[in-house]
Amino acid sequence: MLKTNDFRNHIEIEEAKIICSDGISLGGNLWHGTNYGRNGKVIINPATGVISKFYHRYARFLAAEGFDVLTYDYRGIGNSRPVTLNHCGFRWRDWGEKDFDAAVHFMHKHKPETPLMVVGHSVGGYLPGLADNARRVERMLTVGAQYAWCGDYAPGSKLSMFFKWHIVMPALTAIYGYFPGSKLGWLEDLPAGVANEWSFRRSRFEMNYPPHEREKYLSRMASLKGEILAVSMMDDEFGTIPAVTRTLDYYEGADRTIVRLHPRDFGRDAVGHFNLFHDRHITDFWKDTLLWLQQGINPWPSKVDARF
Repeated sequence: MLKTNDFRNHIEIEEAKIICSDGISLGGNLWHGTNYGRNGKVIINPATGVISKFYHRYARFLAAEGFDVLTYDYRGIGNSRPVTLNHCGFRWRDWGEKDFDAAVHFMHKHKPETPLMVVGHSVGGYLPGLADNARRVERMLTVGAQYAWCGDYAPGSKLSMFFKWHIVMPALTAIYGYFPGSKLGWLEDLPAGVANEWSFRRSRFEMNYPPHEREKYLSRMASLKGEILAVSMMDDEFGTIPAVTRTLDYYEGADRTIVRLHPRDFGRDAVGHFNLFHDRHITDFWKDTLLWLQQGINPWPSKVDARF
């Protein structure tokens, strides 16, 4: 593995090769935390169509605070993209059942004695429930976590988002054999299986699977016994309270808390679905997340949405 150093923060960064159960190799980076990762290990799960590099600044921040951190790309994205996406066969469910599962195995093997936390952005907070290894997760922070059912989009944006993601995206996917998102400036290119699972999503996620498989996935979601702190921004068009709640309902074995935050809580006019991972939030949101990841303490007790 290739190793580099961030001399400013005394952090060693190592290229990670993650091998999935079906032989697919994923690209990523392992950020070695200061003081030998004394605070445990964290896997950062990206949103759909977002490369892991987007989270590198947050990963560096966590490593400087004493966490070993894994950033990685799902199959078909970024450093895990094949030569051609055209009809590659990758599916959204593979990102959880195989990719995240392999990421957990990788980090458990790296340091089996330290607790495992997950930071899941958007679909990255839903995917852990599909993995057999989800039982190893002790604590999870989710940001706008949902599985993109169109009925949960923010009311003021529902029609435009439906047109974009449920009419244009499947049409272009049928034409190209994959979704050419980068040509449009709409996130990264997506494998056809991922794009179509999103476009034709049903309100109950298990209904997207054959009847004989549904109980397996429901049981996996319920098997995650760790603590979950779910963040929903009031101006997030994707991660609305109905969307976040719909996802958390499946984690019935976990201790679940929703917090509803407003951009003004961070001195901003807007935050939306992506901006919490920008380093402009290093002194507020990023710093606040340490309390949860290190000690399991909700840093926003006055913002709890009493649904669980």
